[in-house]
Order: sequence, then C-alpha cells, then structure tokens
Amino acid sequence: KCVLKSRLEAYTMKWMDITRIAESLVERYPTRDPRTINFVDLHNCVVDLDGFDDDHAHGGERVLEAIQMAWIEELDQE
Repeated sequence: KCVLKSRLEAYTMKWMDITRIAESLVERYPTRDPRTINFVDLHNCVVDLDGFDDDHAHGGERVLEAIQMAWIEELDQE
C-alpha cells in the first residue's frame, strides 16, 4: 500500500526545524488559529505531525513560542 505524505512532511523534522514545522501546521490545521492555541495543544499538534521525530521533552516554552510565531507569520503571508 502506498501512503502519500504531504510535501512538507515527507522528511524528518526536529524541534529546531521551526519554519518547516510552521509550514506543516498551516497545511495540516488550516482552520486552527495559532494566536489562540495554548502550548499544551501546540506541543501535541507538533508531535503528531507526520515526519516529526524528536524527543518530546525538548519541546519547551521557548521552542513552542518560536513555532507559534512562525505559524502566525506563515498565515499572514497567505
């Protein structure tokens, strides 16, 4: 069985792949507003992305804030 992944989630992502994570979040959650998401939900959204492969414990507040800001910027560019 062939499983197609989105073009952005085709490769492994780590916490420091902020832009790629943000792009994947826009694609995976098109109706979600990153301005209102809490960090627990954001953390869960990130670790649930196809291709995300990093230690879940490394997703601290600073990293999540950077991802949230990048997600907002991605939406503002559309």
